[in-house]
Amino acid sequence: MGIPRILVVDDEEGIRDLVSMYLEKEGLEIDSAIDGQAALSKIEKKEYDLFIVDVMMPKLDGFGLVREIRRFTDKPVIMLTAKGEEYERVLGFELGCDDYVVKPFSPRELVHRVKVLLKRTLNVDTNEQSIIKFPRLTIDKMARMAKIDGNEVVLTPKEFELLYYLAKSPGRVYTREQILENVWGYDYFGDLRTVDTHVKKLREKLGRDNGPDYISTVWGVGYKFEVGNVQK
Repeated sequence: MGIPRILVVDDEEGIRDLVSMYLEKEGLEIDSAIDGQAALSKIEKKEYDLFIVDVMMPKLDGFGLVREIRRFTDKPVIMLTAKGEEYERVLGFELGCDDYVVKPFSPRELVHRVKVLLKRTLNVDTNEQSIIKFPRLTIDKMARMAKIDGNEVVLTPKEFELLYYLAKSPGRVYTREQILENVWGYDYFGDLRTVDTHVKKLREKLGRDNGPDYISTVWGVGYKFEVGNVQK
């Protein structure tokens, strides 16, 4: 496995330089771009293992860039925002970003989040089941793919990780805090509703309105995966 390559996209030179400096100290290969359009030019020519994307940029903003990135790859995306409004986070997650960092941020915290995401996406745990099968639903960890009735369900990287985490232990109840720690990979500093947002999108994509309800809400606690709720 080669050195992980990261693309940092921010219209502020100081931010680009600061982030690049800290990540290079960790032995990572760093490219940078001044805006979304410049980033796309690089993405078309190179493969990256992770993207750090500012929300507010000229020409093509962070949301537009994430939408385009998802056409090329499912590699992790961390978004940088000067605000912290819930609607921004929800929109970013819906488009497929994996994490949010609010400016001003600690470079060391950002480095930690980058390392966690890289570890989760570049390493494969051989002790876990690669393929999990339920009535109508198949989850393939190696291929990072879920299928309903043989048809692929298009999931963001974080949606897939959430589904696999819950499905590998059917019936077990997980708190939101446990899900954040294990799916996001650390003690998440954001809103616990991040979990609710991802569960909602996951249910929609799994076709809850058409019958199956794989993920049950345990009121006041969290969520669990229930095979008994699935119509065979």
